[in-house]
Amino acid sequence: QVQLVESGGGLVQAGGSLRLSCAASGRTVSNYVMGWFRQAPGKEREFVAAISWIRWSGGLTYYADSVKGRFTISRDNDRNTVNLQMNSLKPEDTAVYYCAAQASGSYYKGDEYDFWGQGTQVTVSS
Repeated sequence: QVQLVESGGGLVQAGGSLRLSCAASGRTVSNYVMGWFRQAPGKEREFVAAISWIRWSGGLTYYADSVKGRFTISRDNDRNTVNLQMNSLKPEDTAVYYCAAQASGSYYKGDEYDFWGQGTQVTVSS
């Protein structure tokens, strides 16, 4: 089993930045694809970003079009953590953000992730 705990959410004004972190425990997630998803009130959960890990060449990153160029996902396998740096935040980024780990599957499909955190609230005021 893998336990994931998100942190770093909060309230920020539009144009501001936040850095979310996800700490994994229970087993190493170095071989897992790590993803961030979000869910706004009344909306379905949506893919935000994901990062794979390929030994010797680092991680491949993937982003939703809505966050490309503003968000950056990174991972630290030594610390068993994954981060999401969010810049130029917009009110439409307001949501609960979830960290997830995937052993195999499509990186953008939440249903194909194996482990999930409890989520952290991000609120962007206009």
